[in-house]
Amino acid sequence: MCTAATYTTKDFYFGRTLDYEFSYGDEITITPRNYVFNFRHIGTLSSHYAIIGMAHVAGDYPLYYDGINEKGLGMAGLNFVGNAVYNEVEEGKENIAQFEFIPWILGKCATVKETRALLANINLVKTPFSEMLPCAQLHWIIADKNEAITVEAMADGLHIWDNPAGVLTNNPPFNQQMFMLNNYMHLSAKQPENYFSDQLELKAYSRGMGALGLPGDLSSASRFARVAFVRDHSVSGDTEAESVSQFFHILGSVDQQRGCCEVEPGKYEITLYTSCCNGDKGIYYYTTYENHQISAVDMNHEDLGGNTLVRYPVLQGEKIHMQN
Repeated sequence: MCTAATYTTKDFYFGRTLDYEFSYGDEITITPRNYVFNFRHIGTLSSHYAIIGMAHVAGDYPLYYDGINEKGLGMAGLNFVGNAVYNEVEEGKENIAQFEFIPWILGKCATVKETRALLANINLVKTPFSEMLPCAQLHWIIADKNEAITVEAMADGLHIWDNPAGVLTNNPPFNQQMFMLNNYMHLSAKQPENYFSDQLELKAYSRGMGALGLPGDLSSASRFARVAFVRDHSVSGDTEAESVSQFFHILGSVDQQRGCCEVEPGKYEITLYTSCCNGDKGIYYYTTYENHQISAVDMNHEDLGGNTLVRYPVLQGEKIHMQN
């Protein structure tokens, strides 16, 4: 499972956790403006916005999990198993395969407003990348510095939801996730007052009791509520270091530790990586389960006018700074 969020200080930040029991071999991948995307049903896209993000590169094709483009638009696909439904190819529509959706949006759109217009004629189709890499059941968060939306392709059609929470996890569908936040409207970062009884002298005996009842388990609905609360109450300075640090703390509130989510005997879902993209500067920050040191790749240090992928391996191995 996974969690994605947005955050804004002086700059706009976008990122996610990727929680799974194994990695496909991920790389920080920059797609320059003149790399040719060969789409299965709509031809080629040979000139587009540059993109940076985490991807599995198969046959020189970047299968992006998440990323931002040079204009500051971010997008991430998260598991939506049992609810995602893709269509057959339909004449007269923009037939986009599920694995093509991120490069199609980030390659062509500078803002969420432009994304909404592009989505008007989309048909998300069930064409797999290959026999070895079938369609993943996903839904998506798309965001810029001004707004965010969630896109869900379901049996009853394509849903485009406003996302004022700036958060996405997994099941249930997004409108239900938002409705369930009503269960937590009484929570606060402040200490509680006694509304239980005017006959009893009740006192808060610990700090943090204003948020008593905030979920702490690893289910997708609980992670949605927890990150929405933490994000909404986050306070940080607006320097790059302060903002990036705070963003990792926000998503760190739902880190998955090995041993806590068993998917089958002896196999556990963990937070493989956490990303934080500065949409204004084009920098992709990340940490991994085995390396909590924040690493970064700046897309603007590369030739964005090129036509070949730029790939950086994910840095692993914990970095411990000994002080004596």
